[in-house]
Amino acid sequence: QVQLHEFGGGMVQAGDALRLSCVASGDTFNSYTMGWFRQAPGKEREFVAAINWSGGDTYYVDSVKGRFTISRDNAKNMVYLQMNSLKPEDTAVYYCAAARGRMSSASRTDRYDYWGQGIQVTVSS
Repeated sequence: QVQLHEFGGGMVQAGDALRLSCVASGDTFNSYTMGWFRQAPGKEREFVAAINWSGGDTYYVDSVKGRFTISRDNAKNMVYLQMNSLKPEDTAVYYCAAARGRMSSASRTDRYDYWGQGIQVTVSS
């Protein structure tokens, strides 16, 4: 079992940068594909980015490509989401998630076994 905890959210202005962090505890961290999702008010939870166990393969939703970067540090049991050039439409609760095994179907919420509690990111115009 894996416990996930996000931190680093907050309120920023459009064009600013923010880095989200997620710390994992419990099971062997480097056996999991890690993902970031977000959910805006009144909308379904959507995929943002995923990274495979080694960090050598990443995948992004089109709307954040070139602006967001997902990375991980297996020695620290950490996964990060660097968000640059933030836009008001990036406003949402962001969730860290862990999926056992390979990075197949990484954009599907039902692929993930464990979720953090979520953290608010608000981008003002």
